Amino acid sequence: MDLAYRVFGKGPTLVLIHGIVHCQDVWNPVIPLLAKHRRVVTIDLPSHGQSPQLPKGEKCLQALADEVEAFLPKITPEGDEVHVAGNSLGGWLALELAARGVVASATALSPGGFWVSKLDQVRTNKTFLAMRAVARVAKPVSRPLLNTKIGRSVALGAFFGRPWRVSPDDALRDLNSLTSNSLIDVIQGEDWAYSPQVDPSVPVTVQWGGGDLILPVYESAKVRDTFPQARVIVMPWIGHVPMIDDPEEIAAILIEGSSGR
Repeated sequence: MDLAYRVFGKGPTLVLIHGIVHCQDVWNPVIPLLAKHRRVVTIDLPSHGQSPQLPKGEKCLQALADEVEAFLPKITPEGDEVHVAGNSLGGWLALELAARGVVASATALSPGGFWVSKLDQVRTNKTFLAMRAVARVAKPVSRPLLNTKIGRSVALGAFFGRPWRVSPDDALRDLNSLTSNSLIDVIQGEDWAYSPQVDPSVPVTVQWGGGDLILPVYESAKVRDTFPQARVIVMPWIGHVPMIDDPEEIAAILIEGSSGR
């Protein structure tokens, strides 16, 4: 599958993978900072943005990982290593690619897959379904609502620690995707277990926001159970999608995480 993508800057290739209901534009706040040091590639996952829909199948997560893994050689100069980073679902994908041993490093921002119990996972699923239900009810008044900082803070507070920083157009795009994205239902019953690590020496960095309302920071305690080599960074007051909350610090984490072994 050919995925929609953009390329910025020069240097080692760093592929950025967004989370569910978002698209590659969610990385815009950090791209100017990263492009000074990396050849940055942003992609739209299948069923998101400008990329094709993911074919229906029983294992959505593994299918997404397969599609991204197959696409990496198409966007990486021949002979070069590729580093990956992702947020939420994209964080899970970045770590899964590291577990498979097909990337030089992985950096994950609030990744999925580290629930402390089945109930914790159900809570996350119900949170997305509840947000979608509210977004659908509010859709007729979404534009005037999102034109105000208070409105954006209310509508996007679960995603961002500083939602008022999101532009009205970006907020509307995210809200529309939340109401229509087909993977929200498909992913409900998925097994988020990671593949056994092919090479546990692959550098792994995991950042978590202390203000994450979707995947709470207590889940970060589970990271080293699966990735014992992981460097775990907790940032107080940062939300689930941290790129707009603190672009400078997140860019610094992404650059350090992709510095190689």
